[in-house]
Amino acid sequence: MSIPTPHISANKGDFAKTVLMPGDPLRAKYIAENYLESPRLVTSVRNMLGYTGTYKGKEISIMGSGMGIPSISIYSYELFHFYDVDQIIRIGSAGAMQDDVNVMDIVIAMGACTDSNYASQYHLPGTFAPIADFGLMEKAIAAARAHGAKLHVGNIVSSDVFYSADSTASLKWKSMGALAVEMESAALYMNAAAAGKKALCILTISDHLYKDEILSAEERQTGFHQMMEIALELA
Repeated sequence: MSIPTPHISANKGDFAKTVLMPGDPLRAKYIAENYLESPRLVTSVRNMLGYTGTYKGKEISIMGSGMGIPSISIYSYELFHFYDVDQIIRIGSAGAMQDDVNVMDIVIAMGACTDSNYASQYHLPGTFAPIADFGLMEKAIAAARAHGAKLHVGNIVSSDVFYSADSTASLKWKSMGALAVEMESAALYMNAAAAGKKALCILTISDHLYKDEILSAEERQTGFHQMMEIALELA
């Protein structure tokens, strides 16, 4: 396929080898304008904004992924396969499941359970376990500790369903030790594995499924500075 791709208007060389992917394109804009040196807009198809600039002398790109596995799977696939991106770091929000995980805590997803059928396309003779790149995860843990983050590392759930008809689903995942739920990381991990590339998911807890704790949309868009700074260190 020639580039630009159907969903990304950038040209070859416009993206850095490392791309940070928040779900919200306005969060990508916020990070680019507040953290990158000389950021330039490289794509804006469907208002899914993508920027490239430098951070502490290293080139890095930031692009929104949209919500859900279908959306991040398209953008991450095109970045890995058509734009020579080597590693994608998802920086997103999640709902906490465990009692000791609280709003504004950082969760690094070692693995991503899922109720999605995304892996069926690979026709594997079993169930694939989507996991993070260990090297990226190791660096992220060190960076999070240096930032004094309230950190949790472990399994999360990437769900296809936000409003579930099964009221027991979250409790079942909680009973298996899942730290939090979001909607993208399993597909990102699978795309990276299939492409021979690297991926990591770093999350900030924006709400709790079993406590009366929730952040506003504006707080989610601009308030995740600790997560942003941890991810930027991985370029």
